[in-house]
Amino acid sequence: MKINLNDEEYMGSHEASSIWGKQKDYVRTIYNKYPQRFPKGTIRKFGKQLIVTREGMEAVTGVKRSEL
Repeated sequence: MKINLNDEEYMGSHEASSIWGKQKDYVRTIYNKYPQRFPKGTIRKFGKQLIVTREGMEAVTGVKRSEL
């Protein structure tokens, strides 16, 4: 399986938080306190950077990207 990192489905945690109108540390805070809220495979840590998918953000926030 190849992953296209240019795909808008994958975002850094700060970018995702901004798109959903949250504070820039929102994803990291939720991930640290409630990692089970992210469906399996929707968030991953690379070094210090968190990468999250659109599906993960929609699950955590309850808001679809198309509604933003």
